[in-house]
Amino acid sequence: MQATVIQDKLLRLRTVLTELGSVVVAYSGGIDSTFVLKVAHEQLGEKAIGITAVSPTFPVLELEAAKRVAHEIGARHELVQTDQLAIDDFVKNDASRCFHCKTDLYQLLGNVRESKNAAYVVDGTNLDDLGDDRPGMKAARGLGVRSPLVEAELSKSDIRILAKELGLSNWDKPAAACLSSRIPRGMPITLEKLSRVEEAEAMLQRE
Repeated sequence: MQATVIQDKLLRLRTVLTELGSVVVAYSGGIDSTFVLKVAHEQLGEKAIGITAVSPTFPVLELEAAKRVAHEIGARHELVQTDQLAIDDFVKNDASRCFHCKTDLYQLLGNVRESKNAAYVVDGTNLDDLGDDRPGMKAARGLGVRSPLVEAELSKSDIRILAKELGLSNWDKPAAACLSSRIPRGMPITLEKLSRVEEAEAMLQRE
C-alpha cells in the first residue's frame, strides 16, 4: 500500500513537471534538488537545466559532487557565479541572512530562466520543509519559484526511497548547510572566515 502511494506521488511529480514545460532547476547537489533534476530530465529532456550557483559560501567538495551527479544523470548543468559577500544585509549575519541570500539566488536564476527561454524556476523544497521556519521559502514564493516536490506531496523519506529506486548515487546523502551557517549569528561574514570553515570541514572529511 505504502509503495503504491509513493509511486502515485512520483507520477504526480512527473505530471507537474511535464505541465511546466521547461524549467531551470535550482540545483545544489543535495538529494532534493538532485531528485527534481533527475525527474525533470526524464520528463523534459533538454528543456530541463540544472543551475548551480558558485560562491564563497558553497564548498568546493560539494560543487564537485554536484557536477559529478549531474553528469551521471545526463542532465544539462551549468554554473553561475554569485557573491553574497557583496550584499551588506547578508554580511551582517542577522536573522534575515538566509532570506537575503536566497533572494539574490532566485533573482539570478530568474535572469537565467529568461536567457534560456524557460518557463519556470523550480527548487527542491519538499513537504517536510513546510513545517520549518525557512526564510528561503519566503524568498522563493515572492519571486514565483515553483516547488514541484511540495505540489506532488513528497516527503523527505519518499524522496530517498524513490531516489534509490531511480539509481541516484547520492540517495542517502546527508543534508548539508552552507558555510555561512557555521559562523555565529551576529558575527560579520568574511571570505577569510568562510575559507577557514571550509578548510576545517574538508580536513574532517578526509579523516
